[in-house]
Amino acid sequence: MRAVGYQTPQPITAETSLVDIDLPVPEARGHDLLVEVKAVSVNPVDTKVRSAAQPEPGQHRILGYDASGVVKAVGENVTLFKPGDEVFYAGVINRPGTNAEFHLVDERIVGLKPKSLSFAEAAAIPLTAITAYEMLFHRLKVHDKIAGANNALLVTGGAGGVGSMAIQLARALTSLTIITTTSRPETSEWVKDLGAHHVLDHSQALAPQYAELDIGAPAFIFSVTRSDLHAADLLAIIAPQGRFGIIDEIKGGFDVMPFKGKAVSIHWESMFTRAVFQTADMIEQHKLLTHVAELVDSGQIRTTLTETLGTINAANLKKAHGLIESGRTKGKIVLEGF
Repeated sequence: MRAVGYQTPQPITAETSLVDIDLPVPEARGHDLLVEVKAVSVNPVDTKVRSAAQPEPGQHRILGYDASGVVKAVGENVTLFKPGDEVFYAGVINRPGTNAEFHLVDERIVGLKPKSLSFAEAAAIPLTAITAYEMLFHRLKVHDKIAGANNALLVTGGAGGVGSMAIQLARALTSLTIITTTSRPETSEWVKDLGAHHVLDHSQALAPQYAELDIGAPAFIFSVTRSDLHAADLLAIIAPQGRFGIIDEIKGGFDVMPFKGKAVSIHWESMFTRAVFQTADMIEQHKLLTHVAELVDSGQIRTTLTETLGTINAANLKKAHGLIESGRTKGKIVLEGF
């Protein structure tokens, strides 16, 4: 089968940073589905792994953490799916990725593809939807209000993949006032169209801008990116006893001590945790993807696909990685077919 991988971590501009390869088709066993991959999307995690993680000697590492496709075969313990089912999912970081014609994935982290979407449109959703959904409802528990705080959610970096999905889920499933941040007119319009009530400019200090809204301190903050840069402003903004969610990796770590004075709780989200550790509630990702598909098919949320770069091959994936590393994308980049 055709696949794309790498053997040595390199800048994306290097000739062999990603290469086309040929591999045997894997066999489905246990809870695994063998999926014929129809489309994939590219996430920041792809670029981080490619630039830092060294594969086993002589082996290629296959990236890709989002896919949509068709189930071709199932393992002996599979009960949720059958061959021919159209599915979407985000895979797991400690197994070969989705940048391949056929891919193995545990059924418990897979959902049926939204019927109203194409494979390309569906591939843009899973990783960001899982991250946003788990943070909002499983970590921050936004349905549990905080006494004295404005029932509001501030999402930094709202135009990116995770931010774009967090805004939609919060608007569709809660009564929260949604504030987000961008830095360009086109991304500001994008987040407003997704459902944000207020937009701040994250190229400027956030706390003074938030104060000008005069809406009261928010109960919840979801810090999607550059949490270290905005930490002081976000601490000033959040309500006492508020809940602060963070997903980005920060060199040197993130200092949580300043948040003690306000008794703010800090919540980390990693959407790979349940699958990597095979947690007892691993099937929650199947359930939430099922819910997301229902929301899409009922018109309450939409795909965040903004650009399709062609077929799945090394050259097009290198273009996608370069765009992600520029930090100026909105929504999701997708590749479709081989």
